[in-house]
Amino acid sequence: MKTTKASPENYHHYNPNLKLRARELRSHMTKAEKILWQILRKRNIHGFLFTRQRPVLEYVADFMCKELLLIVEADGDIHETEEQKEKDRRRDSNLEMAGYTLLRYKNYEIIASPDEVYAEIKVWVEEKMKREGITP
Repeated sequence: MKTTKASPENYHHYNPNLKLRARELRSHMTKAEKILWQILRKRNIHGFLFTRQRPVLEYVADFMCKELLLIVEADGDIHETEEQKEKDRRRDSNLEMAGYTLLRYKNYEIIASPDEVYAEIKVWVEEKMKREGITP
């Protein structure tokens, strides 16, 4: 899949065909997704806006910050199967070709150590801000 870098001009590769699926996923969030949403919502990390269940390319990203081209994923047990691992590799590769960075966390990590997950995401954001001269 050849993809241009995500930008406001191409709506960050928003896929309107997945709008209903994204809405359904938002109304049935897992416990880990709910915890992660509390971490990311309301511009909690240096004022950056995250959205949940954002249709992008042919996927629905769990959480996305368009300004940072960052996607944060909460992975349940299904992501441990070989078939799903291969799908995730393909998905990650396609999203990375579009300019996104993906941070993946296992559900149990989010539930057991939400402060550590928050700290890791915050450090990533701070490094990106410093590297690229980004201000929120």
